[in-house]
Amino acid sequence: MSGIVLSASVRQNLLSLQDTASLLSTTQNRLATGNKVNSALDNPTNFFTAQGLNNRASDINNLLDSIGNGVQVLQAANTGITSLQKLVDTAKSIANQVLQAPTGYSVKSTSTSSALVGTASAANLVDGVGIKAGETLAFAATTGLPAVTVTFGATETLDQLNTALSPGNLTASINSSNQLVISTTNDAASSTIGAITPGAAGTTTFGVAAAPTPDAASQAVRASLVGQYNNIITQITTTSHDSSFNGINLLSGDNLKLTFDETGKSTLNITGVTFDAPGLGLGSLTSGTDFLDNNSANAALTKLSSASTTLRTEASALGSNLSVVQLRQDFNKSLINVLQTGASNLTLADSNEEAANSQALSTRQSIATSALALANTSQQSVLQLLR
Repeated sequence: MSGIVLSASVRQNLLSLQDTASLLSTTQNRLATGNKVNSALDNPTNFFTAQGLNNRASDINNLLDSIGNGVQVLQAANTGITSLQKLVDTAKSIANQVLQAPTGYSVKSTSTSSALVGTASAANLVDGVGIKAGETLAFAATTGLPAVTVTFGATETLDQLNTALSPGNLTASINSSNQLVISTTNDAASSTIGAITPGAAGTTTFGVAAAPTPDAASQAVRASLVGQYNNIITQITTTSHDSSFNGINLLSGDNLKLTFDETGKSTLNITGVTFDAPGLGLGSLTSGTDFLDNNSANAALTKLSSASTTLRTEASALGSNLSVVQLRQDFNKSLINVLQTGASNLTLADSNEEAANSQALSTRQSIATSALALANTSQQSVLQLLR
């Protein structure tokens, strides 16, 4: 090609065509790829900066999957707590049915004193002969009945005596023979009164208390309620064990650690709890032993109320953690968009501008081709002369 001699005008037009073709190729490549920077050769600074932004966006996007799984783990635990709360409420309703059921005993335990003097009455039990002022009665503790000691004042009414006996689940009355009768309350109807010991020179003595007489029909109802209660306790344990997601159960003692950034410095550690029946302080009851009277029902209600409070506290903690995780999930999504937008601003081409450039370069190429043809015309005229 070096042996070919071109005129100055032809060579100038040829260079112009080559430049136009190069520019047109660049423009068409930008239109095809949508990028003005496709490699480090185009713009090293923008290329590597955009690559770093895209890499960080990719790393954070990979974390979104584990964050999403963490949200589901928390949702599963929250669903479990909601169900556990309903089961505890159901157990409470069963215990309340015991309180509303007829007394489980047709005859309660009673102990009768020696005869009172005729002057003693409900208005004043102390007459200085039968019951003396300052005299004490010590009631020994038995199953369901705590120990309690009462002291008679100078003027002791029956109401005052019953107030003093109430901590021991006992009640006093005067029978038709003018004797003081001590009985268990409905709350402790299954209990037998223990020994009653007079003190401080007391002369009032009591016979051995008789055991209460169970009511068969009422106890059958209570035994049925024990069975229903135990079924609920079993469901509490199975529900707790089933509240897992992807092998993680925050209600069975598992822990959850979530990482929110690509460096691993931003994390959230969630400690699991054990919310089966024993973990909530609940247990199965025994028919013939539990729900015999109001005391056993109230004891179950106390444990259920404590379990309910524990569940509500944990539900609040889970809700707080769930809000944090969801906020970080939304934040990461927005951050990925910011990073990708920043990378695009460094590398993306303006399609409108490149389209206009393409049109202009096509026109320039046509003009340059025409100019080259005109430059060749002069040489063709010389050829005509030689003919």
